[in-house]
Amino acid sequence: MNASYPRTTLLGLTVAAGLLAAVPAAAQETALPELGSSAGELITPQQEAQYGAYTLYQLRQMNLLLEDPLVEAWLQTMGHRLGASSDNPKQPYTFFMLRERQINAFATLGGYIGMNSGLVLTARSEDEVAGVLGHEISHVTQRHVVRSVERAKKEQIPIMLAALGMVIAAQSAGGDSASSDDATMAAVVGSQALMMQRQIDYTRANESEADRIGIQTLNRAGYDVDALGDFFARMESAGRANSGGYTAPDYLRTHPVTATRISEARDRAQKIKQETSTPSVGTRAGNNPLLPDFAQAHAARPGEGIGRDFPWVKERLRVLSAASPGAAITEYRRGVDGFESQPTDAQKYGLALAYIGHRQGGAAEALLGPLYTAHPDNLYIALARAEAAQVSANPALAQTRYEQLMRHYPGNRAVILSYAGFLLEQDDAAQARRAQDVLRRLAAGTGEDVVFQRTMARAYELSGNRLRAAEVYAEVSFLNGRVDDAIGQLAALLKNDELDYYQRARIEARIAEFTPISLELKRQGIKPEQQGG
Repeated sequence: MNASYPRTTLLGLTVAAGLLAAVPAAAQETALPELGSSAGELITPQQEAQYGAYTLYQLRQMNLLLEDPLVEAWLQTMGHRLGASSDNPKQPYTFFMLRERQINAFATLGGYIGMNSGLVLTARSEDEVAGVLGHEISHVTQRHVVRSVERAKKEQIPIMLAALGMVIAAQSAGGDSASSDDATMAAVVGSQALMMQRQIDYTRANESEADRIGIQTLNRAGYDVDALGDFFARMESAGRANSGGYTAPDYLRTHPVTATRISEARDRAQKIKQETSTPSVGTRAGNNPLLPDFAQAHAARPGEGIGRDFPWVKERLRVLSAASPGAAITEYRRGVDGFESQPTDAQKYGLALAYIGHRQGGAAEALLGPLYTAHPDNLYIALARAEAAQVSANPALAQTRYEQLMRHYPGNRAVILSYAGFLLEQDDAAQARRAQDVLRRLAAGTGEDVVFQRTMARAYELSGNRLRAAEVYAEVSFLNGRVDDAIGQLAALLKNDELDYYQRARIEARIAEFTPISLELKRQGIKPEQQGG
């Protein structure tokens, strides 16, 4: 790899925390597992999780992840609902959203499953999104990801993961490179990605198996079993419409859809409905007593059923995945079906979000007031009202609304992070200490939460606790794939005589955890400046 390549190219070709290199396997030696004669011997579950985590770090550094607390809560709830109803409910999963508008979804090692925003924007219901997610979960439970690598002539696992990063990077690059060098490297990335993509493509048998098991998972989780077939049919129609020279949806390239496959999906759904005594939507036909009965739980909580949040999440994604808040406003005015004639409440909410992002608090308030009256218990609208007051330079009103939210949703991650952000925006030490108190409500299980870590680091910084701020900023660097940078920050911190015994021990422990990763990077010839950008 030429060190003179543009920085974005290095991001595209260097996956994860540098343990993964996008150069031919024959050109380097590696301590990563070789492919064996069976998928079970290929890689341990712990190693799978490690590869998946590093891939996620790299995607984050490339600014491809869409890490919004409300969207993440919806995606994780749906994903874990499906995972708990899958053939392997003990398998850990990590679901994440990418800001890309292309229609695609994918599974990689360790139960890491990604979905493009474009797929949600294209779907007509949560059931359709769940159908795709159930299909990807089935690829994980049936070990298709690992087995597909085994078939790829014993290429090494880093090549597969590097391909994943390059494919997504190529999608985001588009056709507007700023220089001829960028254009050349974009072509290189594109051509290599196409070659590597073949290594992670699944066979027809695997796709059929994932469809079959995915539909069973849909049924057990209480979703509409017809949804996957419906989504396939719409994708197939889109492919036919694009046959005149236009690019077909990316989903069709990685998940080829045929009339036979659509027919099989619908046949399976019909058989499942015939085998159950009640409709599949809102029911649970599984026979595993250890799995939760989601249908009964939702029946006991009216209004909290499947799909309730989908319209709001869809419009939130429309705004967050747009090129800018201004572009989102234009999209609503010109490109969203039905908006000009009869906008839905969710679409009005989306436009209000775009106004908030554009710092037009008054315009947002005009939309959110009637929506709040119509939907007084809707978290999406209530949180947007607090944010609208914030951008309207009305801190007293914003404070009142945030405090009300904290009373109604005391442990909600989206509310806590948004409120902490508002407090930190005041640029005041006392408010920063208040932000720390608010954030500590989420302290458990936040080690991998980069949004939490970044917000807490800023809170420590503004409150004057520079030592703790430096420690947490190092964690942010690691979560962004910059391993040597994180070690350097921690090593510099150890030289400070003001450290107490516990903080020094904590820092030394983290350096000890990061060092083996750093050594592996050096052994593979990956420089610190190439790690995560």
